[in-house]
Amino acid sequence: MVILGPESVVLTDRVTVVTGAASGVGAATARAYARFGADVAICDRNAAGLAETAAAVRAVGRRAIEAVIDVRHADAVRSHIAEVAATFGKIDVLVNNAGGSFLADFMATNDKGQQAMIDENFTQCTTFIRECVPFMSRGAGGSIINITSIEAGQAAPGFGVYAAMKAAMESLTESLALELGPAGIRVNAIALDAVHTAGDANMMAQVDQPGIAFEPTYTPPLGWFADADDAAGVCVFLAGDLSRFVTGCSIAVDGGNGAAKGWRRLPRESNYRT
Repeated sequence: MVILGPESVVLTDRVTVVTGAASGVGAATARAYARFGADVAICDRNAAGLAETAAAVRAVGRRAIEAVIDVRHADAVRSHIAEVAATFGKIDVLVNNAGGSFLADFMATNDKGQQAMIDENFTQCTTFIRECVPFMSRGAGGSIINITSIEAGQAAPGFGVYAAMKAAMESLTESLALELGPAGIRVNAIALDAVHTAGDANMMAQVDQPGIAFEPTYTPPLGWFADADDAAGVCVFLAGDLSRFVTGCSIAVDGGNGAAKGWRRLPRESNYRT
């Protein structure tokens, strides 16, 4: 019988790898992991933001390794993970958070732009997984958390290749849950939407332009937008023992937008029509 207690919530002495950790969900997750007792290895192209995240981790007494790298470069990823493994001797949690997109109709996206989307939102994630898994399976297993988007399961005009790569990551999540399960490694995804981050604001600014044919639903059914800590909370859950029997799942952290499937809340004065 499993008896849950406070020790099931904390992440004491676990080693966590978080990509894209200079800001937004990645930074919030790294800080949360440290507050719950984990050591953290972080990477990003933004050196200044990465240093701030590392300082926040160390401020609560946990160790941090930071690497200023472009995650699309496989050799840089391999070097980073080799350092993590040499320093800590194991890896317990991998959060594939790094990614990004730009607004462009599919027919206006050239080969270079398409490959950049594939590399940034899919290929680099597979590299991190392949490099981290051997250091998980040597111990008591681990947890892989892939940050995706509700666009993985719905249309995303102007962001078609990005959405396709998020769908690919959700599919890979399910396959790897089966393949890696015997090693005790759980694999799950978190599908985000309506989470206020700098990256999200940049994408929204792109679609908020004259002449745009489609616009996304703005305020989710809950009635407010989330911040990065709301996503980080689910990352904490999936990293620890409370989710020990959860694998192959995609958890929507979207305020209900996925469930709404295009429906949107009207202003209160319009909800009661005569």
